Amino acid sequence: MAEIADAEAFIRGHTRLLPVPHAPAIRLHLADEATALWQKTEDELGEIGLPPPFWAFAWAGGQALARYLLDHPEAVAGGRVLDVGSGSGLVAIAAMMAGASSAEANDIDPFAHAAIALNAAANGVAVRVRGEDLIGADEGWTHVLAGDVCYERGMAERILDWLSRLKARGAQVLIGDPRRSYLPLERLEVVATYEVPVTRALEDAEVKRSSVWRLRG
Repeated sequence: MAEIADAEAFIRGHTRLLPVPHAPAIRLHLADEATALWQKTEDELGEIGLPPPFWAFAWAGGQALARYLLDHPEAVAGGRVLDVGSGSGLVAIAAMMAGASSAEANDIDPFAHAAIALNAAANGVAVRVRGEDLIGADEGWTHVLAGDVCYERGMAERILDWLSRLKARGAQVLIGDPRRSYLPLERLEVVATYEVPVTRALEDAEVKRSSVWRLRG
């Protein structure tokens, strides 16, 4: 896998620092087109089988969750936040801007690690990057946030079971999602809903109705 410095140089060279459409107070290094960027990561870095560049886009659920935190800072103010499947770091950055005492951004893709660091610096906040698989762990986070994690059945079930255990011991859990295929609606209640501008190539739409959800019970 590419060294972090190589990843940072690649990100700077193939993205633009732009306002997030539904949370323009936050700027991210964003790409224009997913497939071309994915091919470039393999061609220029000489590596095959790299994960898709989820870190290069502001996904619908993450944007909804970021908007909610900025509009309702009391949701995370003073808390120890974990952002799961962080990608670009958008939700962790929003949590810090909303007044969290600390935020950790968890993603297993090394390119995401570089993107999170660059994006946090661009927004003037401190975010700790966590690269290990934290699903199943409990380090005492007071708030656990997850955007766009329900696109595969196995992952959705594993994450939701873990989030339910964290909630049962007292953590505040929020999920941002535009009703993806494996979102377990029967376990959730809507907190807020937004019309989120998105990339048509990724979402098959220019605007995606996306919600912030809370686990029931």
